[in-house]
Amino acid sequence: MSVDTTEHAAKTPDVEQPWAELGLKEDEYARIREILGRRPTGAELAMYSVMWSEHCSYKSSKVHLRQFGEKAPENDAMLVGIGENAGVVDIGQGYAVTFKVESHNHPSYIEPYQGAATGIGGIVRDILAMGARPVAVMDPLRFGAADHPDTRRVLPGVVAGIGGYGNCLGLPNIGGEIVFDPCYQGNPLVNALCVGVMKHEDIHLAKASGTGNKVILYGARTGGDGIGGVSVLASETFDAEGPSRRPAVQVGDPFQEKLLIECTLEVFAEDLVVGIQDLGGAGLSCATSELASAGSGGMRVELDTVPLRDATLSPEEILMSESQERMCAIVTPENTERFLEICEKWDVIATVIGEVTEGDRLEIFWRGEQIVDVIPGTVAHEGPVYERPFARPGWLDALQADDAARLARPANADALREQVLALVSSPNQAAKTWVTSQYDRYVLGNTVLAQPEDSGMIRVDEETNLGVAVATDGNGRYAKLDPYTGAQLALAEAYRNVAATGAVPLAVTDCLNFGSPEDPAVMWQFAEACRGLADGCQTLGTPVTGGNVSLYNQTGEQAIHPTPVVGVLGVIDDVTRRTPMAFTEDGQLLYLLGDTREEFGGSAWSQVVHDHLGGLPPRVDLERERLLGEILVNASRDGMIDAAHDLSDGGLVQAVVESCLKGGKGARLVVPDGLSAFTFLFSESAGRAVVAVPRSEEVRFNDMCGARGLPVTRIGVVDGDAVEVQGEFTLTLAELREANERTLPELFG
Repeated sequence: MSVDTTEHAAKTPDVEQPWAELGLKEDEYARIREILGRRPTGAELAMYSVMWSEHCSYKSSKVHLRQFGEKAPENDAMLVGIGENAGVVDIGQGYAVTFKVESHNHPSYIEPYQGAATGIGGIVRDILAMGARPVAVMDPLRFGAADHPDTRRVLPGVVAGIGGYGNCLGLPNIGGEIVFDPCYQGNPLVNALCVGVMKHEDIHLAKASGTGNKVILYGARTGGDGIGGVSVLASETFDAEGPSRRPAVQVGDPFQEKLLIECTLEVFAEDLVVGIQDLGGAGLSCATSELASAGSGGMRVELDTVPLRDATLSPEEILMSESQERMCAIVTPENTERFLEICEKWDVIATVIGEVTEGDRLEIFWRGEQIVDVIPGTVAHEGPVYERPFARPGWLDALQADDAARLARPANADALREQVLALVSSPNQAAKTWVTSQYDRYVLGNTVLAQPEDSGMIRVDEETNLGVAVATDGNGRYAKLDPYTGAQLALAEAYRNVAATGAVPLAVTDCLNFGSPEDPAVMWQFAEACRGLADGCQTLGTPVTGGNVSLYNQTGEQAIHPTPVVGVLGVIDDVTRRTPMAFTEDGQLLYLLGDTREEFGGSAWSQVVHDHLGGLPPRVDLERERLLGEILVNASRDGMIDAAHDLSDGGLVQAVVESCLKGGKGARLVVPDGLSAFTFLFSESAGRAVVAVPRSEEVRFNDMCGARGLPVTRIGVVDGDAVEVQGEFTLTLAELREANERTLPELFG
C-alpha cells in the first residue's frame, strides 16, 4: 500500500478524505487545509483530528476556563499552574506536591475494567511527568440507579479495574466518592485523581528544546488499542442503544507502569532529561506536537522506528494509538547512552525515534518519505475555539419552584426513626466498605487517613511529619437546580472536608462532567458552573491548578446532571495532630458549628423518602466556610477537639451515625431550641460541622468560636451504644450498622 506523503498531498488536492468519520466538522477540515496550504496527508489528518477533538483541545470550554486564570487569587504556593501535565504547589520544607483529576468516563462504560484501570494509569503518568513520585490515588465515581442491571455490569468492573491497577502499582487509594443516580445510566463518571511529591528542584516541564537533542520513546510497545479512544470517544454522544463508536479501549499493564515509574524517577535523579511528556489521549500525536510546540525549535521523527506490538499498523494508526505505559523524553546526545542504560536496567524498551531540529516544523517520516510537515502549535494549541450559544433552560423555573418544603414530613417520632433508617441504608449514604475493601489504602506506610474519613491524608516527610490532605466532592443534584451555586457547594464541601482533618486548604483541581456542548442548556450549565467555581476559588484563596473537562456525557437527548467534581488539597504541619471523624470516648461533648436552616432542595432526604428533585440548593456563604475552616484547623492544632465531621449529604444525622459507627460509641442528642427534630436531623445547610470536644477543652473551644463569631451549639454527648434523639427515638448501633453496611453487598456482592 502506498503511503500518502506530503508531496503526494500537494499534487492531489481533490482526494476524498474521511474527515467526518474522524470527528472533524466541515469548517474544521477547511481550516486545516488553509493552515497547510494544501490538503492534509492521512497522517496529518489523523493528528489534527485527535488533537482538535473536544477532549484534547477544549474547543467548547476554553472561553469559560479562562476565568480560572483571570480570577486566580494571589497565592505564593503556586509553582506550576494551568497548562502543564499537572499543577504544582509549594507545601514547605522544600517539598512540592502535584495533583490532578481526570476523567475516563466513556471508555469505562464500554469496557469497565480496562477503562477504569487505564484511567488510573494515565493520571499517574501525568503526575510522574512533572518530576514527582506518585504517592496516592483517589476515585470520584458516579453510576446509574443502584438496582439497575447495567449498574451491576459497570460498577464491579470499574472498582476491580481501579483496585487492580492501583494495587499492582503499590499506590494507596485514600478516598473518593460513589454516587448513584438514574441520570448517569449509560454515562457513568469515572474520575481519577493522583497526588505526587517532589523537591522544588525536581520539577520537570513538557518541552522539546536544544537542537540535536534526541527524542526517545520509552515504555510499552505501541499497539492497536485505543486508536481514537479517549480523544475521539470522549467527544462523542452515546445514542440510546449504546456507544455510537466502539473504538478499542486501551489495555493497561500495571507492572509495566511500575517499571516505567521507577525508571523515570532514576532518570530524573541523574538529571538526564531536558523535557518529558506522557503518552495519554492522542498518543504520539499529542506528545510530539506538544513537546515541539512548547520548545524552542522543531522536531524530526522517524515513525518506522517506533517499537510495535502489531506490525500491520499504518502510520496513521501509530500516531493515533493510545496504548498505555509510554512516555517521550528529550535527552541531550551526551546523556542518551546513560538514559538507554537505565531503561535497559529496568527492562523498559527505549528507542531514539527522532531529534530536535532548527526552525519551527514538526516533520514525521515513514520509511524515508515525509508524511507530516506542520507547525506543531497549529496541531497542539491552535485548534478551533467555539463560543457555543448558551441559554438558561426554560424548564429551570418550574424545577426551582417545585420546592422540597411542600413534601410530607414524618408525622411522628416513629416515622422520623424509620426515615433515619431509610436514609442511612440508601445506596448513596450506605457504607462503601464493599468497594474500598478492594483497594489497598495503606501500602507504602504513609497513609494517615483514608475513606471513610472526610479527606485522605498522606505523610510526606517521616522526620517532620509534614503531610497533605485531599478531598473530592460534587453534587449533581445541587448543580441541576443551580449550577453556579452547585459548583460553589462542591468547592465548599471539599474545602470543609480538608479543614475538618486539620489541614489548611491550599489549591484546587477540577473535573467538569457535563452533557453535549451543542445543547445551549448544557452549555449554560457549564458556563455557570465555571463562573461559580472561579468566583469561589477567588474568595477562598484556593487557585485552580489544572483539571479536566468531560463533555458529551449523555445518551440521546438525555444529559447527565451537571457534575463539577472539585478536588481540594491542603497541607498539615504535623500529621500526628490530625483530626479523625470517629467518636471514641464516652463523655466527649458534641457541638454543632454553623447555622441550620430549612434547606432541603436537592437533599438526600428528598431523594430517599420522596424520589424528588426540586427547589433551590442550600445557600453558600464562602466567608463563613473560610471562618469554619480556620476554626477547625486551629482547634485541631491546639488539641481542642477529638473528632470532627463535616455536614453535607444527609445532614446532621448522617454525620453523627457515621462518626458513631466508626468509633463504636453512641451519642445522645438534644434538639436545639428553635429547630424541629426533622430540620435538626435532615437539613443540608452548608458551612457546618459536628465536633467532639473533651470536657477539659469546653471553655477554651467556646471562647475561640465566640471571639471569631462562629455560631456554636452544644447538641449532645458521646455515650452508650445507641444514637438517641431525646424525646424522639433511639436506634442502637447494631441496628444502624446492619442498615448501613448491608446495602452494597446485597446489591453487588
